[in-house]
Amino acid sequence: MESPLAIVVIVLAASVLAVGVCRRLGLPSLLGYLAAGMLLGPHALKLIPDSEQARAIAEYGIVFLMFSIGLEFSLPQFRAMRHMVLGLGSAQFLLCFALFALFAFALGQPVAAAAVLGAALAMSSTAIGIKLLAERNELTAPVARAVIGVLLFQDLAVVPLLILLPALGVGAPVSLTDTAWLFVKVVVLLGLLLGFGQPVLRAWFHLVAKSKTSELFMLNVLFVTLLLAWLCHIAGLPHALGAFVAGMLIAETEYKLQVEDDIRPFRDVLLGMFFISVGMLLDGGLVVAELGWVVAAVAVLLFGKALLVQPLVRLFRFKIAEANIAAALLAPGGEFGFVLLTLGITSGALASDASQIAIAAMVISMLLAPFLPRAAEAINRRLTARDFLARSADIFRIASESMTRQDHVVICGYGRSGQYLARLLDTEGVPYVALDHDPERVREAIGGGEGAHHVVFGDGRRREALIAAGIERARALVVSFIDEEAALKIIATARTIRADLPIVARTSDEAPIERLLAAGATEVVPEVLEGSLMLASHALLLLGTPLARVLRRIRAVREEHYSLLLGFYRGASDSSETDEDARVLHTVQLSAGAQAVGRSWRDVAASFAGEAVEVAQVRRGGERLPRPNDDFVFAAGDAVVLLGARRAVTAMELHLLG
Repeated sequence: MESPLAIVVIVLAASVLAVGVCRRLGLPSLLGYLAAGMLLGPHALKLIPDSEQARAIAEYGIVFLMFSIGLEFSLPQFRAMRHMVLGLGSAQFLLCFALFALFAFALGQPVAAAAVLGAALAMSSTAIGIKLLAERNELTAPVARAVIGVLLFQDLAVVPLLILLPALGVGAPVSLTDTAWLFVKVVVLLGLLLGFGQPVLRAWFHLVAKSKTSELFMLNVLFVTLLLAWLCHIAGLPHALGAFVAGMLIAETEYKLQVEDDIRPFRDVLLGMFFISVGMLLDGGLVVAELGWVVAAVAVLLFGKALLVQPLVRLFRFKIAEANIAAALLAPGGEFGFVLLTLGITSGALASDASQIAIAAMVISMLLAPFLPRAAEAINRRLTARDFLARSADIFRIASESMTRQDHVVICGYGRSGQYLARLLDTEGVPYVALDHDPERVREAIGGGEGAHHVVFGDGRRREALIAAGIERARALVVSFIDEEAALKIIATARTIRADLPIVARTSDEAPIERLLAAGATEVVPEVLEGSLMLASHALLLLGTPLARVLRRIRAVREEHYSLLLGFYRGASDSSETDEDARVLHTVQLSAGAQAVGRSWRDVAASFAGEAVEVAQVRRGGERLPRPNDDFVFAAGDAVVLLGARRAVTAMELHLLG
């Protein structure tokens, strides 16, 4: 394949397909790019040649990756977390580097190759770590400080590694004089750029921004980034160092957010090209032939890193449960590991076989990343179950705080919503007991006086914690956090203690309403639907609708468990597009030859073998008909709006059309 345009088309087609499949499966896009590169590269279909042009494009991907890291680097945040970054972060990297480098050296790898492997495998994935923290609602939890501190140090460590690793390659200058001169150039260049570049860059961006032309602003961002990368190249330093400095300089200006938006499309596309080039290095046949070594490398990577990180986090006064979670989040390989491996290969420091095994091990570890925190939680539950004295102390503390209360409200979760609820209850003189399993939040609440004698450390999923909180004497139970599985557990446990207790649960949208009600919740408050109700009420009042009528409408919607609002028409921009169990609205247009024409809804539903689907409404001749009952007969031209799970709605559409 010699045509550059044909190569670009093939790469883009493979990227769209691979990334689409990964997003559908909930996997990182990075894995899709790696898979596309492996299939199209010289070791598989051989549709992409291993050319200088492809490597040059991949290098620009690294440039924009480092620019993004510099842009996200914050000196105030670094100062606030300096003990975590320089202490825990440096200890994690150095110990993991030493472990993996010594392991590789013991297996016969040269010193240079062992150093590259040690540095690459010591890296963790910033994208995956932050994503998993967000999914677990732990971005503000104590464990996030440990994880982010380590990741921030790794991001900074990449800069000297990009300078040092090429010196390990075949024929590279490795004398002490050359190394010293290299660092002198780095110090001088960074001193000039950081010392004098900030006011110049701020004034230049201000001048460009005055034109109020988005195209000119975007071109200026590209110009500054590539200019500093080129200056570093002239000085004999990596392009990526200049891009990192450019990001740092811009991060301290008021144009940071605009720059992030402008640069993202270029960064994502070029990063995709870089990871495709990494995938091209993978030889599937060799990986299969060395599968035993790959599995061993995965085990050493995950267990070795986790066993080093866990006690390190404990040394920084984190609880054992938090240390286990941090170890699980930091154990998989990371994006910069691929960057360092590629640098080692191109410099000749790393042999092909070793790189194949390392890349395969890192990819597999990243595939396993979502499951590792769950394994850590299982370990935490075992440790907690064995810690009888700690559990007894917690229960005694909860009971001592709640034993004098009668007709109070038990709040499970003292996050933002729980705190707002507690304040409202306090103003009405309603006593409450709030359970929360975040010790830092409980300590802050008690120290601030707002939650003193009301907020206690405890897990609402545990039966003894609910009993100690006085659920048998309570007027109501409120689950104030969004975690469907935990809420179901709390509701089920509470119902075994008191069958008549009113229970209010909170959820983000309409999907879990039926499950929570079936589990025993008295009321379920979906935030999205309540927000829509408030939006509608304000709009109706502004339109002149009487207040009493608005209140009646809202009350009717709530009494019908939001049936009017259930489901919505989804588009390509909706994040839950891939959720097959989500309830959706979908319109089916009945043609004259449709199977449902002339038949009643009862007949159609009776002959449908799939999951139940509702008819939300029917429009005929442009008019909305009353909600159809079982005897409603469909006619040609009807627009039938179905409500149900996505897969069930799709099956019903085929059934209606025949």
